[in-house]
Amino acid sequence: MKPTIVRKIQRADAKVIAQLGEQGVATVHEAQGRTGLMQPYMRPIYPAARAAGSAITIVCQAGDNLMIHAAMELCQAGDVLVVTTTSESSDGMFGELLAVSARARGVAGLVIDAGCRDVADITTMDFPVWAKAVHAQGTVKATAGWVNVPVVCAGAAVGPGDVIVGDADGVVVVPRARAAEVARLGAERVAKEQTSRERLRNGELGLDFYGLRQKLTELGVRYIDDHE
Repeated sequence: MKPTIVRKIQRADAKVIAQLGEQGVATVHEAQGRTGLMQPYMRPIYPAARAAGSAITIVCQAGDNLMIHAAMELCQAGDVLVVTTTSESSDGMFGELLAVSARARGVAGLVIDAGCRDVADITTMDFPVWAKAVHAQGTVKATAGWVNVPVVCAGAAVGPGDVIVGDADGVVVVPRARAAEVARLGAERVAKEQTSRERLRNGELGLDFYGLRQKLTELGVRYIDDHE
C-alpha cells in the first residue's frame, strides 16, 4: 500500500475513555474477555506512568522516526501515539524533543514497539511512555510510512481511534466500537471485586466464596492429616 496519512479518525467518548483509564489495564483486559493485551515486554519507562486515550497509529521504517513527526499535527488532546515498525527495531526513535512536541499537542502518552531514549528527561516531564527497549541509538528521518491505518503493535491489533489504556501492568487495546460496553463491564467488575476485597479483609477464604473447595473435589484432591 502506498504510504498514506489519514487526517481524520473517529474517537470514543471522552468520558468512556476516562472510565477505562481509571479501571486500569488488568480490569479492562478481564472485562473484554481477556483480550487486547500487548506483549509483556512493553514496559512503562517509569513505574507511575498511566494513560488512556484514542490511538493515533503510526508505521515507521526501522530506525526512522519521520512518521512520528508527521503524525504530530493530527493529534488532539488526549490521544495516544501508537508506533510500530516495518521490521523489528529497538532504536531510540522517541526522545525528549518529541516528548516536548507531543506534550504541546496535548498527547496523553506513547506506546512504541521499538526504543525510547532520554528517559530521565521524559520521566521528569511526567510524559507516559511504554516501549520495548530503552536505547540511545539515534535514528533518521528519511523514509515514508503510514499514519492512522490499522496496525499490529506488540502483538495486538490496533485501529485508529481505538482506546489505549496503559499503566504499570502494561498496555491493553479496546476497539472503539466496544469501548462503552467494556467500560460498563469493567465498572461491574470493579464493584464485584470491592465486595470480594471486603470479604477477604474480614478473613473469609477465596477457597470458600469462589466455590473452589468443590473444584478441588472434582479434580480428585484429597485431604489427609499427616504424611503417610
